[in-house]
Amino acid sequence: MANKATKCCFNHFIRRFSTPAIPAYNFIPKAYTGPSIAKTDSLKLNHISPVVYDLYKKPLIIHQGSMQWLYDHEGRRYLDLFGGIVTVSVGHCHPWIGIPTQVYQITSFYPRLRPGLTSTQAYRQPNISHAGFYNALLPDPYRGIWGGCRDSLSQVPDACSCRGDCVTSDKYAHQLSELLENSVPAGRVAALFAESIQGVNGALQFPKGYLRKAYQLIKNYGGLYVADEVQTGFGRTGDTFWGFENQGFTPDIVTMAKGIGNGFPLAAVVTTKEIAAAHAQAAYFNTFGGNPLAAAAGKAVLEVIEEENLQENNKVMGRYFIEQLMELQKIHPVIGDVRGKGLMLGLDLIKPGTKEPMPVDQFKNIFETIKDLGVLIGRGGRWNNVLRIKPPMCINKQDVDFSISVLDEAFKRHKY
Repeated sequence: MANKATKCCFNHFIRRFSTPAIPAYNFIPKAYTGPSIAKTDSLKLNHISPVVYDLYKKPLIIHQGSMQWLYDHEGRRYLDLFGGIVTVSVGHCHPWIGIPTQVYQITSFYPRLRPGLTSTQAYRQPNISHAGFYNALLPDPYRGIWGGCRDSLSQVPDACSCRGDCVTSDKYAHQLSELLENSVPAGRVAALFAESIQGVNGALQFPKGYLRKAYQLIKNYGGLYVADEVQTGFGRTGDTFWGFENQGFTPDIVTMAKGIGNGFPLAAVVTTKEIAAAHAQAAYFNTFGGNPLAAAAGKAVLEVIEEENLQENNKVMGRYFIEQLMELQKIHPVIGDVRGKGLMLGLDLIKPGTKEPMPVDQFKNIFETIKDLGVLIGRGGRWNNVLRIKPPMCINKQDVDFSISVLDEAFKRHKY
């Protein structure tokens, strides 16, 4: 009996701490010949600003990529679930794109100052905000004061299930109206900037109907609506090519970047002729504007998205992915919220039984384990407690299954 009990315990240990099997992939990376981790650490210490930091406790040197896979300096393969902060859209070094597009950043992030245009504390310098910029109340279905339901398969526990617009969208829109009435000079609204789904804030979606009501409000006050599609564009949300198309209105200005170049530095702004003409009131010059090489990369990316039907893949794989994440949520109480649409998903990790964010040190342990098990994933949210899932849009069912098994194992190893 003792031997049997010992064997059972041993089998349980193996099941609990086994390493998920990585899917097969037919690619042989080149041998790494660059500097060692010790050398890169020395270079960073002596020559790089301290704002650049290692993402992991044990840093990675990623030196080669192929579609949804990345290889480190030791030849180990990782499934990329973050695409260089939602930059690699059609896959690393896609064979159709005949220019080097493996401009990939994994060992560190480069925080950028965006004065007034963000309320995320991590990206704000310790100085007074610029005059004329206002941040609206965040309409958050999970932690917001009125909750709400969203355009996602996954809803907040005990959320409403409104047909059409969410009942809470009027309340959040009223708060925006109060801001416009009380803080903004009459008739002097320039524009409202909004992401269709917030990226850095952890794939946060607004209650259904809110953005359309915000659009109507800002137009009534004489302003323009600027849709930030840097992360949600190019079919990533699945149902539509642009995130704003799910909202039922057409913005005045659309900004796009990241996925448009698949790693090649490229961005674009689309607007009406009338609005563009207003730009001519003063001289304007862009050193790299109209770069033919960047334009060629962007054209190739658009062709790949169309030819390989990647928007549909986002829809199908995104649906399957979020369904599996919802199953994980049932068995791991550290998953407070599963949210998102298409291949723009987020897992909000919490202290079980509360909505309090998981402490950063605990989150980092899980984050590190996910990497050690072969998956590179993003992180974000106000408290840096959200796992961000925005992979190259070429991932398949095997990749999703592997990701789920890795997440499951990582949560099992860290009981909180």
